[in-house]
Amino acid sequence: MSHHELEKENLKRLLLQYEPHMYEIILKVFEVFQTIDDHVTLEELSAKLKNKGIDLDNETLKQYMAKIIALGFATKKDFQDQPTKYEHRHIGLHHDHLICVRCGKIVEFEDQELETLQQLIAKRYGFNIIHHSMEMYGLCSNCKSKMEKAMPLPLAKPGEKYLIKEIAGGRMARLRLFAMGLRPGDEVEVISDSFGDGIIIARGETRVAVGKGIADKILVTLKSDGDSVLSSTDKGPNQ
Repeated sequence: MSHHELEKENLKRLLLQYEPHMYEIILKVFEVFQTIDDHVTLEELSAKLKNKGIDLDNETLKQYMAKIIALGFATKKDFQDQPTKYEHRHIGLHHDHLICVRCGKIVEFEDQELETLQQLIAKRYGFNIIHHSMEMYGLCSNCKSKMEKAMPLPLAKPGEKYLIKEIAGGRMARLRLFAMGLRPGDEVEVISDSFGDGIIIARGETRVAVGKGIADKILVTLKSDGDSVLSSTDKGPNQ
């Protein structure tokens, strides 16, 4: 018997014990859910079910998935800035997640060295780990390659760090930005892009408001771990 068939039989047995009046429809939902390898939203699962001739409203489907979760065959994940997603729960297997903040791609990974290190850290502080989850947010390789090209500052995403590549405006724009302490080579972080017609950025511990008009003249690239940052005296407004 395959792993999927074994899980299905286990779920059927539990449903007959606890949900005998609706076990057939929940089992059909689970069969479709089993065919999805990736993390899936309620809407995506609903579309898959419709392709199989099973038409359920979202609230009913949500209730059925809650029962599948309660019986230990799925988990519900709420990743940052993403809709709720469901994934398979396999007994005895643990994995962590890498989540791209741009495209939403989710990568599952297992690392025994990391698991061992977590146990050592817990032991150091006198903790006994019962359960844990790790979610690391960043950029997938595809999104990172796109971000390596210079783009106007207004296209940058809040929470990410960038290097000022160049200032495309004339001397007056350069002087104005120089007076604000912004020069090519500086590292900046976009704090907010919802401040009226301006953008709030941080250079070090200093927050600066830049109008979107002049922000269009600031070309930035995503900062990677290996990038070095020039000091404020490295480049002046004439460079």
